[in-house]
Formats: sequence, C-alpha cells, structure tokens
Amino acid sequence: MRRPTRTAAFGIAAVTTAATAAALLPAALGATASGAAPACSVAYSVTSQWDAGFQGDVVITNNAAATTSWNLSFDFPGSQKVTQGWNGTWTQSGKTVSVASMSYNGTIATGGSVSAGFLANWSGSNPAPTVFKLNGTTCNVDGTTPPTTPPTTPPTTPPTTPPTTPPTTPPTTPPGGDTAPPKLHVSGNQLVDSTGKNVVLHGVNRSGTEFMCAQGYGVFDGPVDDAAIDAIKSWHVTAVRVPLNEDCWQGLSYVPAAYGGANYISAITGWVNRLVAHGITPIVELHWSHGTYTGNSAGCSDVNATCQKPMPDAQYAIPFWTGVANAFKNNTSVVFDLFNEPYPDRATSTTEQAWTCWRDGGTCPGIGYQVAGMQSMINAVRGTGAQNVILAGGLAYSNDLTGWLAHKPTDPTGNLGASLHVYNFNTCSSAACWDSQVAPVAAQVPLVAGEIGENTCSHGFIDQFMNWLDAHKLSYLGWTWNNWDCSSGPSLISAYDGTPTAYGIGLRDHLASLG
Repeated sequence: MRRPTRTAAFGIAAVTTAATAAALLPAALGATASGAAPACSVAYSVTSQWDAGFQGDVVITNNAAATTSWNLSFDFPGSQKVTQGWNGTWTQSGKTVSVASMSYNGTIATGGSVSAGFLANWSGSNPAPTVFKLNGTTCNVDGTTPPTTPPTTPPTTPPTTPPTTPPTTPPTTPPGGDTAPPKLHVSGNQLVDSTGKNVVLHGVNRSGTEFMCAQGYGVFDGPVDDAAIDAIKSWHVTAVRVPLNEDCWQGLSYVPAAYGGANYISAITGWVNRLVAHGITPIVELHWSHGTYTGNSAGCSDVNATCQKPMPDAQYAIPFWTGVANAFKNNTSVVFDLFNEPYPDRATSTTEQAWTCWRDGGTCPGIGYQVAGMQSMINAVRGTGAQNVILAGGLAYSNDLTGWLAHKPTDPTGNLGASLHVYNFNTCSSAACWDSQVAPVAAQVPLVAGEIGENTCSHGFIDQFMNWLDAHKLSYLGWTWNNWDCSSGPSLISAYDGTPTAYGIGLRDHLASLG
C-alpha cells in the first residue's frame, strides 16, 4: 500500500525512537535493602543445543525505576561465541557478551521484563554465566540460586540449521503434509508443499521494516518477539509479509549504521527465522527502492528509498535480490515477492509500454533511472541457486493483472506466481472485475493477494473479497498488523496483543471460521 512518511501518517509514540536516549538506570538501581528484591534479575536458559552450537535466551526483569534504554553484559565461563542475536544488538569481546536494547524495546517499566535471544558456538562444555549486569548494576544479588549449567548431551540427531526462537506451541504436521511452515513449490496453478499437498496461505502484513530504517527510527515498528508472534498466530495466521528497504539492506550512507547494512540484515534474518520457527510462512518483499522519480503519481522527489517508486532501480535492486536470495535460499518455506506495487503505467504513454517496462526493465519512458524489470530480478534470484517461490505483482499498484500472462517472465524453476493487491478504493474492486481479470490469471499460475483492505475502518468490503478468494482457493493477507489509527489507513489492530480494530475483526473472525 502507498503511504506518506511515518510521522505524518501514523503518529507513532515517540518512545520508539528512544534507542538513542542517554537515560540509563539510575545509580540508585543497586541500592536495595537487605532481603529486598534485587534491582534487576536475569533468567538465562539454553533452549536448544547440538554438537557445536546452541540457542540461548535471557529474560531481564527490572525492579527499579523504568528504563528508556538498557545494556546487559555477562561473561561466558567457557569458549562460547555468539554468532547471531535478536531483540537486541549483540556483541562479544573475549568472553564478555553485551546486548543493547533496540529502538522498540528500550523501555522496561518497573516490574516489567524483556527477552532477547541468540545463537552461539561451543566446544568442550557449555557452562552458564553466573553474573549479569544491567546498565552496570549487578543483577540477582538477593541470594537467588543462579541458573544451573545446561545439559551438554546433544540431541540424537542435531538440527542442520538451528531455529532462532522456538515457538511456544510447536507446529503440527497436517495429515499428508509438511510440518508448518511448508516447503513450497509450484505445481500447475497451485502452491504445494514437499508432499504435493495444496497450500493456501492466510495472513497479515507487518509494516515497519520498509520505512523505519530509512527515516532513522530503527528497524521495527513495534514488537517482534515471541509474544508478538504468538498474538499474530492467535488469529489463525499462517503467513506474514515482511516489507524491506533496499537502501537499508545495502547500508547506504544516509541510513544510520545501527539500522543499515549488516545490522539491518541481521535483524531481518532473525525476524524471518523466528517466523519460520513458529510455523509461519514469511513473504519477504522489496517495498521501497532507490531512484529519482518526479512524474505522475510520484510519492516523493527523493532519490533514496523513502517512498514507493514506479519500478525498482537496476543499480540497487539486483544486488538486493542477490543478497536476499543468498540469505534465504536454503529454506523454501520463505517466499520472495519481487516488488511491492509497480506503477510504470503512470509514467508511460501506453499500457503496452508499461508492461514491457515491467517485464524487461532498462530504459523506460517517463522513468529517469535504469529500471530492474521482473525478468532481471528473477534472474538475480535464480543465479544464486535459490528455488524459492517468487511472486510478481502487476501494474496499477499490483491491482491490474490484465497483461500479466502475456508478459509473464521466464523462470527456469517454474516456481513463479502472481501477486495482487485489492482495496475498496482500487479500480479492480468488484466481483465482476475479479471474475474477468483475476480469475484467468489464477487459472494459470498460483495467485496470492498480498495486500487486501479497506479504508473505512469496517470490513464489509474485505468480507466480500475474502469469500471470493475462498471460493477460488486463493491465498490472501490483510494490511496491516500495526497499531496505527484505523482512520488513516487499514490497520488491523489497536494493540500488539492482537486487540482488533473494527476492520480487523473482519479478518480475524473470517480466518477463525475457516478452522
């Protein structure tokens, strides 16, 4: 969906920008009376362990004044080495490990808790750390028993790739199908899993990762921890769409270093891997891209990836998709959506020119930069060896699929499908249009309605469209799982615990009715 800048559109609370605040726990944090609760406590656990690695978790509880940012440090007793982390910025120097808060979780209220997780290597033994300091104050100082050393006996068959965060409720295996999330590929016009069972995805978009970094606020807009994922799953969601920003992925100079390049990639891969660990299909997509465009329907005049452009640029989109494909090519549960909402039809003189630009890229009428067409992005993905399912949205902000089949790009793996966006204010927003323009495409290739919604804060329109999609056994995801004001755009929730807006009730109850 097109949207203005974060501040104007959403009025997100200023607390999300507090990651750079200097306020720490006060010096009095450690001044607790004898026998009183400690100023802070940390529960350390090993949630999974195998031959040479393990997954760990820390839960920090603050019993003193509320924080606006935090830093936890501890020393590993053995040779453990952190290789990846989430819900914090993880670093290690020698045996000392530090994890600093992110923009979205710096605040810990008095009596509140926050968790962060990591993957690490080990050899010999894997003893647990015993001393933890929060903002320089020693935790667990009231005589509580420190955590015991985790068992070192590896599982009989160690996992090839350890999960990042285990789901609260382990995914189940449907009769005759994969364990969720399914390993996807295309068969005819269907998405199927590794056993050949048809898969229909139902889910939500989770906005923030496309704009927060470029606007200097962080990576995520709102929580992305286990509790946040469990809240999403409570709506019977099986897929989450993850919008990305190519400038942040590649760490362009205007993006704050904390939110770009390796830090952005680590945060995104951790988020995607956590979704997978919870049995959810992630759909990663290029949302905001580089290139100056000031023509018809321009979202901004900025060369940087700070708004929706009519097509992605060849300079950065091709290496972006090469990097994304390399990051996720070993997991075909992850779906690639090439570009959010193409609109070259607003720049060109004819529809044929627009569809040609859409497929072939290069020099396109009305667009001043070299365009990455769908074919070149597919080539970039497949050049890495990735077999993941790829989706390509049509013209008119992915609402027009009339030329999709005639201009279908070539995919050597055959794992290509179409993406469709439908809102009540779009041109193709009636059953008659869906029958004439959408159904013929869905008869030939898998079709995922990657964004559906309405701007009325009600759900009469999406109720109608979901019924049509169900009748055609098609996948769909609602925009968006963010607690924004529903009157400024389609927002499904008013709180990240899953409290629905009036509009969100429609999607939640519909998915529940599907069983």
